Amino acid sequence: MDINITHKLKKNAQQGSFWITLLSLFLALAGWQLAVYFTELPAFILPSPADVGNRFARTLADGSLLRHSIVTLGEVLLGLLTGTAAATFLGYLLAKSRLFERILAPYLVASQAIPVVAIAPLLVIWFGPGIFSKILICALIVFFPVLVNTVVGVRAVPAALRDLMRSLHATRWQMLRYLEIPAALPVFLGGLRIGAALSVIGAVVGEFVGADQGLGFLINVGRGQYDTALVFVAIFALIILALTLYGIVAWLENYLLKWQAWRRQ
Repeated sequence: MDINITHKLKKNAQQGSFWITLLSLFLALAGWQLAVYFTELPAFILPSPADVGNRFARTLADGSLLRHSIVTLGEVLLGLLTGTAAATFLGYLLAKSRLFERILAPYLVASQAIPVVAIAPLLVIWFGPGIFSKILICALIVFFPVLVNTVVGVRAVPAALRDLMRSLHATRWQMLRYLEIPAALPVFLGGLRIGAALSVIGAVVGEFVGADQGLGFLINVGRGQYDTALVFVAIFALIILALTLYGIVAWLENYLLKWQAWRRQ
């Protein structure tokens, strides 16, 4: 297929997706406003979009929204990096050693049966209400999906390609760099996208348990003061944060996997 035609089709698809997203947002806001109008609920139960917009402008003007968002973003990024690094390292070891997997797999699976909400108070008690406990909670949430995708990705490397590398007398480092990483990257990045979205949940859970700053703390303040509009503002900020991280990983995936797109053309 001609490259120019492909670019035009892709551009038209992106424009169509943009307008569909814009239309869905408009319909959601209209439905929200209609619900407020017909139910006649008080603002402390269901604020209107205008009330939330005014509250957003006030928190943006006094700097509180930006300050709390930066705190949560720092916790999320550090937790995402920590959890991803640990999961990648351990996942590679599990993929290369069946014995190691048999030893650790029951504990890893059992750890996922315990809700993070139940563990978070213990982590705050053990490590204090500071940023370290929030980073640890984020890392725990990110850890498992990235770990599983790392194991699956490394084990999905075709055996024929491994045999080819061995026939060329490739070292262990060359096998990792030129075969295992490129082959496992699509699956790994899929897990990273899930982890990026889930990492925001970890930060908020930690801030719910014990914090004096962050978007989770802002939600607690709004809930305690019956300022529901402030709760909505913090929730929307969390949504934007999660979508941004997800979009960054998706962009990284498209950038690193250009060779797949070229191969399909």
